[in-house]
Amino acid sequence: MKENMTTTTFNIPGYSILRSLGVVRGIVVRSQSIIGSIGASLQTIVGGNISLYTALSQYTRRGAFERMLKHAEELGANAVIGIRYDTTDISRGVTEVLCYGTAVIVSPAESTR
Repeated sequence: MKENMTTTTFNIPGYSILRSLGVVRGIVVRSQSIIGSIGASLQTIVGGNISLYTALSQYTRRGAFERMLKHAEELGANAVIGIRYDTTDISRGVTEVLCYGTAVIVSPAESTR
């Protein structure tokens, strides 16, 4: 599935929703390594952006997003609308990231054909 066929809105401009296939999701649970935690702790002394945590967050969100897309493809969807992220701290240093949306089948709208 093309990433341009995903959106946080509930429609894709120029396309008509033909069928809704239901909620799809991708879940990733991640923890920072002890070495990474020490590096991030050192970065907090200086202040500003904690790049180690930023990189981990981006990597984790990307993984959850890709798993969601795979779930949508398994259902036969060619687009996902209403995409959202949710996070939960499972325990100290362990975070779950959930990416979810509605899998749909879309077709170019009549006016764009």
